[in-house]
Amino acid sequence: MRSARRLTEDESGATAAEYAVMVALIAVVVAATVTTLGISVRDLFANPDLLDALSN
Repeated sequence: MRSARRLTEDESGATAAEYAVMVALIAVVVAATVTTLGISVRDLFANPDLLDALSN
C-alpha cells in the first residue's frame, strides 16, 4: 500500500514529461519562425530593384 501511495505522489516523471512537452513546443515555434523568415528574406533578395541597387 505504501509503495502505491509513493508512486502516486512522486512527480519526478511528470516534470520530465512537462519538460519534453515544452521543448517540443519551442521546437515547433522555432521551426515555424525560421520557415516564415526564410521565405520573407528570400523574397526580399529576389526583388529586382534591390538587386539593381546592390549591384551598382
